[in-house]
Amino acid sequence: MSRVVGLFALLLMFVPSLGWAADVGIPAVTITTDESGQDNYSVTLQILILMTMLTFLPAMVMMMTSFARIIIVFAILRQALGLQQTPSNQIMVGMAMFLTLFIMTPVLDKVYVQAVQPYVSEELTVLEAAQAASVPLRDFMMLQTRESDLDLFMRISGTPAVESAEQIPFTILVPAFVTSELKTAFQIGFMLFIPFLVIDLVVASVLMAMGMMMLSPIIISLPFKIMLFVLVDGWALVIGTLAASFGI
Repeated sequence: MSRVVGLFALLLMFVPSLGWAADVGIPAVTITTDESGQDNYSVTLQILILMTMLTFLPAMVMMMTSFARIIIVFAILRQALGLQQTPSNQIMVGMAMFLTLFIMTPVLDKVYVQAVQPYVSEELTVLEAAQAASVPLRDFMMLQTRESDLDLFMRISGTPAVESAEQIPFTILVPAFVTSELKTAFQIGFMLFIPFLVIDLVVASVLMAMGMMMLSPIIISLPFKIMLFVLVDGWALVIGTLAASFGI
């Protein structure tokens, strides 16, 4: 009972302040139109839009950058080596994040020059800055997307043919880009899997010929696979191949 009374008293304390705010009429959300006919949003509304966009940032990083291809290749490589928890998931995600930042640096530089700087200097509105920022990202995604995947999603959505890539909506470009990234990642992973698969087959054949069928071939082949990977400087080859697959 005392808790209910306390909450009621606290509510009464805030009621006058809420009424005062309503009487004053704080312009928290306002939209004005300038002489050129463009809408200008209040700072509060701009912050609200920015915070809403930040909630989609993890999905954008995973689905609209090079992150998906990199993390999938790392996962397939770990499976091919036969290491279930080494490197750990945290290390793999960290490596993928920094490698994504390295690959996406030219795109981010263009976004900063074309969108962020003009917006900070009040040369562009929020919507104009967002439109300018989407151009370098669209160019990057178009370079990595197969035409067959674009045609697939355009056919599924019933979108008519477009004259230029700029007319393709992001609702079609993003799933087509993700599909292409999955295909490319699995192709690279397949090529990585072959030499380790050969080692597993050789070790399994030798153990069977020696009559040691009860001994797991993975225990014997794991040191050989790690040694081969280290001798050929595997991490440098994998990272270099991933960077080269994006045209870097």
